[in-house]
Amino acid sequence: MNLEKVVFGFFVVLAATLNFGFFIGDLQNPALHNKYELFAAVVVNLIATVLKFGDRTQIGAVHLATSLVADLQLIAATLALGFAAYISTDGLTPAATASIVSLSGGALLANVVSVVLLVVETVSFHRG
Repeated sequence: MNLEKVVFGFFVVLAATLNFGFFIGDLQNPALHNKYELFAAVVVNLIATVLKFGDRTQIGAVHLATSLVADLQLIAATLALGFAAYISTDGLTPAATASIVSLSGGALLANVVSVVLLVVETVSFHRG
C-alpha cells in the first residue's frame, strides 16, 4: 500500500464530505450551515490542492483544475459569509445564505468530479 496515495485519497474524500456537510440543508436557514464547517472545507480543499501539484499526468492536471475550482468557490463563499455576517447591516439573511450555499454547491460539484476521477484512476490502475 502506498501511503502517499492513501493521504491523497483521504484529503480528496474529506474535502468532498466536509463540503457536502456544509451544503446540505435548507438554503434559506443559516442555522443549518455551520460557518466552522465551511472554514474546515476551505482548509482541507487547500491541502488537497497542494497534494495535487506533484502529478504530471493528464488526469493529474484535471485533478488540480477541479481542486482550484473548488478552492475558488469555497473562498468566494467564505468571503460572502464574512461580508454578510460581519460587515453588512442586514446580517446573514436567507438570500445571503442561499448565495453562500450555492457557491458551496459549485465547489461540491468540483469535489465530486475529483472523487470520480480518483475512483476511475484507482480502478484503471494495472499492476505490472
